[in-house]
Amino acid sequence: MRPSRLIGILLVATSLSFSALAEGLPQAGPPGALGFSAERLKRLGSAFQADVDKGAIPGAVVLIARNGKVAYFEAFGFQDREKRVAMQTDAIFRIASMTKPITSVALMMLVEEGKIQIDDPLAVYLPEFKDHLKVGVEKTAPEPGKPQLALEPLRRAPTIQDLLRHTSGFTYDVFGDTLVKQAYKAANLRDPNQTLAEFVSALSRLPLAYQPGTTWEYSVSTDVLGRVIEVVSGVPFDRFVADRILQPLGMNATGFFVPDAQIERLAEPQVDPTTGRRPVFADVSRKPKRPSGGGGMVSTAPDYLRFSQMLLNGGELDGVRILSPRTVALMTSDHLPPGTPIGTGGQFGALMPDLEQGQGFGLGFAVRVTPGHNPYPGSVGEFYWVGATGTTFWVDPREKLVAIMMVQLPLTQTRHYRSLIRNLVYQALTD
Repeated sequence: MRPSRLIGILLVATSLSFSALAEGLPQAGPPGALGFSAERLKRLGSAFQADVDKGAIPGAVVLIARNGKVAYFEAFGFQDREKRVAMQTDAIFRIASMTKPITSVALMMLVEEGKIQIDDPLAVYLPEFKDHLKVGVEKTAPEPGKPQLALEPLRRAPTIQDLLRHTSGFTYDVFGDTLVKQAYKAANLRDPNQTLAEFVSALSRLPLAYQPGTTWEYSVSTDVLGRVIEVVSGVPFDRFVADRILQPLGMNATGFFVPDAQIERLAEPQVDPTTGRRPVFADVSRKPKRPSGGGGMVSTAPDYLRFSQMLLNGGELDGVRILSPRTVALMTSDHLPPGTPIGTGGQFGALMPDLEQGQGFGLGFAVRVTPGHNPYPGSVGEFYWVGATGTTFWVDPREKLVAIMMVQLPLTQTRHYRSLIRNLVYQALTD
């Protein structure tokens, strides 16, 4: 049964407990017993509802758990504003780059089985990268203002670790317009008619943006890992994820598309009043030919809590072990060498994995390594990531806290809400 919007969630603990059971969530607890001020948590609801009312966002779902229990779970606004469909707590969202942690966990499962070594060159598993890769370097041409792309040999090959931590030298064709990014666009790497194998084959013929290991550059690396997973396992990437992670964890509404029977649960961005059109988001109503390990999944707040709680528990949830505690510790440690330059620095703001922001990057997550520095509240040892469609999650082991925000917004509007949810969660902690 689909739960209705929870009214008075902060005041009626029994209502929250019923919803948590209906969603397959951990047991709910009164906010006060979990270290939250119920009165201060009301600020969260007021802020999100105010932005729904003024048309800044269509709607949102916010879910907070602490000590393994749900402290706050609320839906706001509209699942589809134009159709006047109210947001439900079990709404399905495009989670974009919050797919990356799931893919990274899948990869590390094969590491635990001895089938992948993360210090191996990528070409050990995908031979098409063995001889083709070069680094594209822009050099001044005789005609002023017309740089040309020179190809230089690799100093070393990219490793699996490089792909997990985004130091592979690959890039995205967004966040700038360098000649390498132009080559990505010309190769039409976003073609939805490509298979994962075809995507990797096309990518192997393109230049890298940086020498491997030298620069953190947000990239298609995690999509490439999806191909590594299916080659090594002998199972299609999306099926591996479903069989080994989603089904064991009971993440029943998570996947790479929304089946017909669940399509009415899909949350949509609202029409932009300046253009009269919705932002262009991925069509997730059909099974994709190329499941994107870097940004192609859909999920719900309750499902993503199960994944996050598994990580907070050291790789286990409800008697199902996905990873060992030592592997989770490895993944959530900083893997960037000191002083690693950030290739796409200006686009990431407080998310940047550099010491000026008190952060690094692990194997699939950003990680906080230093108190202070960062404008967002949090704790040393936390790990997190976000999605370009507005979704956010973080795990704070020191506080035994998981927080998830699901919203569908254009990328340009997401920074404010990442900051808002952080501030409103931590200000409500009073123990």
